[in-house]
Amino acid sequence: MDNSSPTTHEPTAISYRLKREAEGFIGQWQVWWQSKRFRRATYAVGAFVLFLMLFWVLFARNLPDAEALIEYESPLPTVVRDVNGEPFHSYARERRVQLEYADFPKLLVRAYLAAEDKTFFSHGGIDYPGIVSAIFDNIFSSKRSRGASTITQQVAKNLLLTNEYSYTRKVKEAILAKRIESALTKPQILSLYLNEIALGRQAFGVEAAAQAYFAKSVDQLQLHEMAFLAILPKAPERYGRAKNAQLAIARRNWVLGEMRKNEWITDAQLVAARAQPLGLVAQRGTGYKNIGGYFAEEVRRQLIERFGETDADGPYSVYSGGLWVRSSMNADYQILATQALRDGLLRYNAGKAWKANMGTIDVSDDKWASRFAATNIAIDYAQWRAGVALGKGKVGFADGSIAQLDGAPSAMKAGDVIAVAPNGTNSFAVRSVPEVGGGMVVQNPMNGRVLAIQGGFDNRISSFNRATQAQRQPGSTIKPFVYATALDNGMTPTSIIVDGPYCVWQGASLGQKCFRNFTGNGAGPQTMRWGLEQSRNLMTVRAAAESGMDNVTDTFRDFGIGDYPDYLSYALGAGDTTVLKMVNAYSMLVNHGRELKPTLIDFAQNRKGKVIFPAKWQPCKGCRAKDWDGKPMPRFAAAGKQVMDPITAYQVVHMLEGVIERGTAVTLRELDRPLFGKTGTTTGPTNVWFIGGSPHLVAGLYLGFDQPRNMGGYAQGSSLAAPIFKQFARSAMAGMPKTPFIAPAGTRLVRIDRKSGKRVYGAWPGRDPMSAVIWEAFKAETEPKRSIRQEELAAREDKPKETSEMQSNSATRSSTSASTSVGTKRDQEFIQQEGGIY
Repeated sequence: MDNSSPTTHEPTAISYRLKREAEGFIGQWQVWWQSKRFRRATYAVGAFVLFLMLFWVLFARNLPDAEALIEYESPLPTVVRDVNGEPFHSYARERRVQLEYADFPKLLVRAYLAAEDKTFFSHGGIDYPGIVSAIFDNIFSSKRSRGASTITQQVAKNLLLTNEYSYTRKVKEAILAKRIESALTKPQILSLYLNEIALGRQAFGVEAAAQAYFAKSVDQLQLHEMAFLAILPKAPERYGRAKNAQLAIARRNWVLGEMRKNEWITDAQLVAARAQPLGLVAQRGTGYKNIGGYFAEEVRRQLIERFGETDADGPYSVYSGGLWVRSSMNADYQILATQALRDGLLRYNAGKAWKANMGTIDVSDDKWASRFAATNIAIDYAQWRAGVALGKGKVGFADGSIAQLDGAPSAMKAGDVIAVAPNGTNSFAVRSVPEVGGGMVVQNPMNGRVLAIQGGFDNRISSFNRATQAQRQPGSTIKPFVYATALDNGMTPTSIIVDGPYCVWQGASLGQKCFRNFTGNGAGPQTMRWGLEQSRNLMTVRAAAESGMDNVTDTFRDFGIGDYPDYLSYALGAGDTTVLKMVNAYSMLVNHGRELKPTLIDFAQNRKGKVIFPAKWQPCKGCRAKDWDGKPMPRFAAAGKQVMDPITAYQVVHMLEGVIERGTAVTLRELDRPLFGKTGTTTGPTNVWFIGGSPHLVAGLYLGFDQPRNMGGYAQGSSLAAPIFKQFARSAMAGMPKTPFIAPAGTRLVRIDRKSGKRVYGAWPGRDPMSAVIWEAFKAETEPKRSIRQEELAAREDKPKETSEMQSNSATRSSTSASTSVGTKRDQEFIQQEGGIY
C-alpha cells in the first residue's frame, strides 16, 4: 500500500451559453448564414448593388431625360419676308433647315448608314460587336483609335451631352442611347440625326449642307453628292476643303463601296458615281437679295426686345425659335429709296477730297485676307467693291485675290479699307464713300406701316441706322405742327401774322432772345399760309407765342415728335427727333389727325405656323376672294385715338400743298400730282430735311454729318433733300392714281385772295399755281365774312330816296336771289367739273 499522499486536481472551468432559437425570417437567415456558399453569394450581391449605386452616381445621376427628345425642336433661324411674302433676310448663326423623315431620299439615308452605322435598324442603340472590334483594333493597331458610336449614340452626344472626349462620356452615351431607343422610333432618331449633325460651312443638317456644298436641295442630289455628304460627320472641315479633294474622293468612294456591299446600289451606279468629281460650289452667302439691310436690322431689334435673342430667352427667340416674320417692307420702294438716298449723298460728296472713312486693318503679313473678311465690310452700289489697300498700287479683296489699283490718292495708306470700281482688266479705280450721312423712311399714312428704311450709304459699312437712331434737329419741318396749334387756338389759314422783328425776355439767366428769318429780312403782315409756304421763322414764332408755347409742345408730344420744354426756339425745330418720328407725324396729318404707330412687322408665326404676334391677330376671311360673294364687305374700325381736330389736320395738309406749288419745295411741282411737304434746314446748316408725299405715301429724309458740323452755306432742304425725294417719288408714284387729299366732313372750301386772305366773289381759282385766287379750307363759321365796300355804299346813296321800304326790300331780295342763283349755278358747275368737293 502506497503511503504517499494522493495528487491534488484543480477544478475545471466550464462556461455555458444559452441560445434561444429565433423564429421567422431572422431565424431562417441565421440558418442560411451558416453556409459559406450563402455568405459568398450575399457578398457578391452586395458588391453588385454597391457597384450599381456608384455607377449611377458617377454616370447616370445627372443625365437628361431622353423623353425630352420626343418634344425636341431644333434651333432654327428666323426668316423675314417682305410685304409680298418673299424672304429677304434671315437671322442665323448656323445654317439649319429642318425636314421630316419622309423628305430624305432613301439613297441619302443609306449613304449615312453605310458610312456611320450599317446595323442601325437591327441594334438596340449599342453595337456590341462593333465595340469589341474597335477595342481589338485600338489595342493591336498603332493608328488613331477607332470609335464604335452608333447613330443613336451620336444623337445622344449632339443633343444631350457635350463634345468632351473621354471614356466617361462614352459610358453616358451608351446609357442615353438605350433610353433613346426606348423613347423614340428608328425613323424619329434618324430624323434628329440628319437634321442636327454638324457638316461644316456652318451647316447643321443635310439640307443645309446640300445648299452649302452643292447649292441644291436634298431631293436634287445625285448619288455621288449624297455619298460625299455622308463622309462629312467624321471630319467636315477636312473633307470640305478644296485642297483635300483627293482625300475626300477616296473616302466618298469607300462609302459608295459600302453601299454596294449592302446591295443598296448596283454595279453600274457604283461605277458612274465613282467617276464623278466632287463638284463643290464656292462658299456662298445666305442666297437672299441684298436689300433692306437697315430695315431687317430694325426688325431684328424689335424681335429681340419682344422674344429674346437665344433659346435661353424663350421658345420664340430670334436665333433659335424658327420664326417666320411677315414685314411691311415693299421691296420696290426699298430699292428706290436706297438708290435715291445714295445718289443724293454722292452728289453732295462730289468734288470733295478722298478720306479714309471705312476703317483700317493690319496688312503686315499674309493673313490680311482673313482679317478683312472678318470685318464683313461690303458694298453693293453699282459695280463697286470693298477692298483693302496693300500699298505699291495694289488692292486686296476678302477672297484673297489681288488687283492693280489705279490713281490711289496721296492720303491713302496701306491697310485702309477702301471702295473701288472696275477700271479695265484686273484693274480698279478708287471711289469715295460719302462721309456725310443720312436716313430715309417711307410709310403708308393710312395705317402706319413702314414700307422702306434706309439708314445710311450701306449697312455693311456702318450699321448705325440714321433713320431710326440718329437724333437730329428737324428745323422747319416742325413748323406745320406749330401752325396746327394756332389753328386749334382761334387762327385760320388767312389770319394775318406780322413777319417782322420779334424778341422775348427769357429771364435773367437767358436774357433777351431775338429771332430772325433765314434771309434776315421781314415782309410785314402776311397770311399764315404764306408764312408756311415760305417757311418764315418770325411768323412761326409769333404764332407759337400767341397760341401758347405749352400748347405747341403738347402738340409735339401728341404727334410723337418729342417731349420738349416750353421755349420758343423749339417752335423752329431746336429739339432732337428722328426721321421715323417725323414721317409718322406727317402721316398722322394725312390721316386726319388720328394717331398712328409706325409698324415694321405685320405678324410673326412660330415654326408650326401659329401667329404669335400681334396677340389678337385674326385673319381677314374673304379679303382675297376673286369675286364678290354678295355679303357685306369687310369693314375695319379706325385704330388709334384722335389727337387733333380732323379739319385742322386737313388745313395744314392743304397749306403744305402750297409749299410744293409755290413755296420752298417748288422743284417737286413737275411731278404733276397732288403732293404736300415741307423742307427744313437747321442752323449752320448742319441738317437738311424734306418730308412729304401723297394721300397714299409719305416719305422723309435728312442729310447731315454724324458729328454735326457745317455742311456749307449752299446746303438747304430745297436744294439737297427735296431732289432726293423727287427721284424716289418719280418712280414710286408712277403707277399711282392722282388722288387729291380728301377733306373731312364739315370742311368749308372758300375762294380766297391769296395775298390778302380776303374772301373773293366773281373770280375763280385757275390752274396756274401763282393764281391770285385759291381755294382755302376753313372750319364752320371761321371763313371770312363778306364785307360791304365803300363803292357799294356810295352806289346805294345814289338811289332815289322816295323808293318805298317795301320796294327797296323787294329789289334787294330780287338782287340777292339773282346773285345767289348765279353763284349757285357756277358752284354746281365747278363741283361737277372737279368731281365733288370733299
